[in-house]
Amino acid sequence: MSKKQIYIWSGTIAIIVVLGFVLMTSWYTVDESEQAVVLTFGEAETTVVDPGLHFKLPWPIQEVEKLSQETFSLDFGYNPDDEKDDTIQMITGDENIVLADLVVQWKITEPIKYLYHSEDPRHTLYNATSASLRGIIGTSTIDEALTSGKSVIENDVQTQLTSLIQKYDIGISIIDVKLQEVDLPNEEVRKAFTKVTDARETMNTKINEARKYENQKMEEAYGERDAIISRAEGDKVARIEQARGDVATFNALYAEYVNSPNVTRDRLVIETLEKVLPEAKIYVMDENGNTIKYLPLGNEQTRTVPPVKEESEEKEGDQS
Repeated sequence: MSKKQIYIWSGTIAIIVVLGFVLMTSWYTVDESEQAVVLTFGEAETTVVDPGLHFKLPWPIQEVEKLSQETFSLDFGYNPDDEKDDTIQMITGDENIVLADLVVQWKITEPIKYLYHSEDPRHTLYNATSASLRGIIGTSTIDEALTSGKSVIENDVQTQLTSLIQKYDIGISIIDVKLQEVDLPNEEVRKAFTKVTDARETMNTKINEARKYENQKMEEAYGERDAIISRAEGDKVARIEQARGDVATFNALYAEYVNSPNVTRDRLVIETLEKVLPEAKIYVMDENGNTIKYLPLGNEQTRTVPPVKEESEEKEGDQS
């Protein structure tokens, strides 16, 4: 084989190798869980998020940097051995020391900023998480941190952390913040706080029982008051109706009195005597001294009283 043929074969092989290298470095794939940044001479130009096969200029003209689209977790204060260290000790607003475990879920939403706006975005996120958590814990009381205020602390930490990450502009978005655990630094302090918590719960129980008793007595008092008012209203109505009836009776008697004053007067006297002296025996006598029958009559009212006239006649005979 001549030198010319050798040169031809060498050139052909070189061209094939170059073409193969160009083809190999001109195509790249993006998975569904990935996103890619295309670099032209080291400068970021475009972001590719569509999965599949994509074309680019061969290396070294263009390069591709791939990043995940999945959700990451940052465990702040977490230790597999459940041992706490000084890095997660925090001081509350009422000057007590607590230990906190926090989990931050985040995603890379702007790959170019994530790659080139910070030297170490994860470390920046860690520091921002520490600053946010310490700031919120520092304005909360120990009771809030250990009991009912955890959800409020979570929301406040997420709000403050999101604000910091937006200011840092490192291409990260905060998805969620979970406060795993807030505890006291040693067993002795935990026991003391447990006693305080138990005493507080006992106090709240007693207060609730007292309020329940108060409400019960108030309801009974209200019921008795309503019953008294109802009886009073009934008595008022009865008295009013009785008064109206008495007025009607008086008007009727007056009308009869106007027509027959003597008869009406005598009848009223007799009825009054019957009411005043219910046990008294009443006799109505005529001019001759004999009893007059009237209704109603008792059994004893039918007897006849001796005439007064005969007695007067006997006296006249004796005198003569």
